[in-house]
Amino acid sequence: MKIQLSDHFNYKKLMRFVFPSVAMMVFGSIYGIVDGLFVSNIVGKTPFAALNLIYPFIAVLSALGFMIGSGGNAIVSKTLGEGKKDKANEYFSMLIYVSLVLGIIIAAVGIITVRPVALLLGAEGEAMIESCVIYGSIIFAGIPFFMLQNAFQIFFITAERPNYGFYTTIAAGCGNMFLDWLFIAVFEWGIAGAALATISSQFIGAVIPVVYFLRPHNSSLLRLGKGPFVWKAFWKTCTNGSSEFVSCISGNLVAILYNFQLMRFAGENGVAAYGVLMYANWIFIAILFGYVTGAAPIIGYHFGAENHAELKNLFKKSMIIMGISGTALALLTVIFADLLSGIFVGYDPVLFELTKRAVIISAIAFVFVGFNIFASGFFTALNNGLVSAVVAFFRTVVFQVAAVLILPEFMEIDGIWWSMVVAEMLSLVIATGCLIKFKDKYHYA
Repeated sequence: MKIQLSDHFNYKKLMRFVFPSVAMMVFGSIYGIVDGLFVSNIVGKTPFAALNLIYPFIAVLSALGFMIGSGGNAIVSKTLGEGKKDKANEYFSMLIYVSLVLGIIIAAVGIITVRPVALLLGAEGEAMIESCVIYGSIIFAGIPFFMLQNAFQIFFITAERPNYGFYTTIAAGCGNMFLDWLFIAVFEWGIAGAALATISSQFIGAVIPVVYFLRPHNSSLLRLGKGPFVWKAFWKTCTNGSSEFVSCISGNLVAILYNFQLMRFAGENGVAAYGVLMYANWIFIAILFGYVTGAAPIIGYHFGAENHAELKNLFKKSMIIMGISGTALALLTVIFADLLSGIFVGYDPVLFELTKRAVIISAIAFVFVGFNIFASGFFTALNNGLVSAVVAFFRTVVFQVAAVLILPEFMEIDGIWWSMVVAEMLSLVIATGCLIKFKDKYHYA
């Protein structure tokens, strides 16, 4: 039976609707991690450290794609809830075209600046510098496809076709994993092969949705067509998605700061350990973020329809789900710390022990992170980008920066791992305060 945005959602129906989004995010994270897995085990520790050093810069420049996808989803789903389907399709089409244009501009800027930025980030030695430049230049060439892929993944949910987004991610992911094996293990193209495999998968993830949404017999809520530029709608998209933009920009800028601190306290091993930690976090955070992404169109729809009872229902169930999921993920991370560390750096006993300790300490953060991600995403879905951005800014910038600068001075490298936990605990205070303050305005509690 087809599930519609306008339905009443019990736990079963809610989980059925968001499951493709969760699976899509998890699978996307896994195939993104495959690059690091092949590079670390086949190409070597130095290229692996280089990949993790330059990646935050790539993510910073591509953050606009996340902003347009999440912010545009909020305005499109709200417009659908208001019964304005034609207008929603115009907004959808406009945002896809804007994503493509911005992707081309970002690609050009990234390719030009990747070498000086690699040096600025602390790349040392010719091998590490060249690895940064090769990987970064190729990845930037695929940024237009990457931005379209991310936008379409979210809009598939709004179009009531979350399964299609999942199938597209599987196609792209399987392509990436096969090409990683082919380019790195068989052709021995090194870190360049990892980058080429990634942009090939992004091309697949962008082209399939374009074909689907251009089809004349597309029966979903959304269709690509004429999309005249509407400044007011674009500005609202930017403000709605500002929290995701802030999270992505600041999160990766903070990652750069973490790498600086790690180079100071542990050198290349510290950066490599942090890379493994981030890969492990991506998998589990993808579950929480996937839920929020899948639930956001439902929240936005019922907000537009002024269905306060359903908003309360969705809010209550989501908070319970976030609490149970976060605790379970923390326990799973601790249980599988040996496995996660061994897969990537089992060939180096010292690096393995450093990585394992980092994974175990940082796992505590999962108890709190689900609530923080949901609070930010919830306000985005309610078209309140300002509050969403405040929650995201304190979580990903203020508390993270303060913790990673202060704690290592007293706890050395352990202070870097504890920084993640402390930042999420403090962020929960801000998120809770915002949810309490605005509950009467939006009638969700």
